[in-house]
Amino acid sequence: MSLMASSEPVPQHTFDSAEMGAIAHLYRGEVYRSTIWRTRLDNTTNWAIVTMGIALSTTFSSPEASPLPLVLVGLLLAVFLGMEARRYRYFNVWRARARWLERNFYAPIFTGEAHDDSWKAVLARDYTAPRHHISFVRATGRRLRRNYVWIFAIQATAYYGKIAIHPTPAMTLTELIDRAAVGPIPGWVVLIVGFAYNFGWLAFALGTMWLDRREHGTKGDRVAMG
Repeated sequence: MSLMASSEPVPQHTFDSAEMGAIAHLYRGEVYRSTIWRTRLDNTTNWAIVTMGIALSTTFSSPEASPLPLVLVGLLLAVFLGMEARRYRYFNVWRARARWLERNFYAPIFTGEAHDDSWKAVLARDYTAPRHHISFVRATGRRLRRNYVWIFAIQATAYYGKIAIHPTPAMTLTELIDRAAVGPIPGWVVLIVGFAYNFGWLAFALGTMWLDRREHGTKGDRVAMG
């Protein structure tokens, strides 16, 4: 008898019409907030692209133009990336809540499958003790992999292309290194710092991708909500 009793399905809580309406309004609000923050993410990316375009047009305006704007824009891109990572942490809160409702509330309505009521406790805990679902480091890595890695690649390619062809095509490696000099800073120092800067971002992107995979490979509501 005990085995038969333990195999009986756990009774599911059924929402009344007022609760269904409240959840519908809640979901609409979460989608609206995620949309607003998604727009703010796009704005930051647009700033980075426009700034890159200005640096490219300035640097390649004439053979005698300095490649320094392309160096400085790399630093500005890092600032934009940090701003976008911060915005992404807020966007991820609203996106995760909306997705949680879609998966655990709306999807079972369409499929007719019963879900464990534990999802409600997870969502309630997120409302009573709100927190970011992703760290700043992981958020930076996500935005870097999805958008900024391509912008950094264009910036680096344009810079090395500029010193290679302007004012005339470089014939020797020594000539290429000399053109990279910035004031009293030797060209070889500038190039080494540039390589370290760009490969540092590449290593950061790969490292945070590993963190994301490790996090999503674990069990628990922290992964599902983030």
